[in-house]
This record gives sequence, structure tokens and C-alpha cells, in this order.
Amino acid sequence: MPSGKIWTQRDRFGNEIYLTHERWAHIIDPDNHPEMAPFMDHIAETIRLGRRRQDVYHPQGYQYYRNFPDLPNGNTHIVVCVRFRWVTQADGVMNEEKFITTAYLQCFAT
Repeated sequence: MPSGKIWTQRDRFGNEIYLTHERWAHIIDPDNHPEMAPFMDHIAETIRLGRRRQDVYHPQGYQYYRNFPDLPNGNTHIVVCVRFRWVTQADGVMNEEKFITTAYLQCFAT
């Protein structure tokens, strides 16, 4: 499996959020959310245009969500979980990372 980023997408707040090959493999793994395989473009659109709420259990985590009319099995939204964190490099420089941890389909009541 290739390592590194598949793509980076800017959200409505100016944050650069990325998806890695490792996280994509996790998302579409048969034990996780294989139904997400056809929706990588929807994930990017959810980051770019979706609404965002902070995770109540992980203050550095955010859930982005967006409605799509073409989702299967009565689902109405894609939810993308993103982690914001600071990483200290070997030279002491701190970098902020914002990356997707998982994504899934969900039905929100209207």
C-alpha cells in the first residue's frame, strides 16, 4: 500500500485537511465502512462545504457532515471525522496536522 497523502482539501474555515492511504484503507476495510468506497469525492466535498461540530469526547476532534441525495439504504449524510493535533519534529519545530480518521454514512432525521 502506498504511504502518504491521497489529497488535501481546505474547509470553510481555511483548514487544510488531508486523507492518507492508510486512513482510506481503514475506512473501506470490510470490517469498517466498505460502503464508503464509491464516495471519496463526497468525502472531499463534505470537508470543503459541510457543517462542522466539535467531538464531545475528543476536543481535538471534529465531525464534518453534509447531506447528499444519492446515498444508499436510506442514508442522508456523510460524516467525516477529523483530528487536529500539534506534532513536534525532530528539530523541535511544531507543525499542526489536520487529518481524516474515518468516514461513514448516516441517516439524520429531517
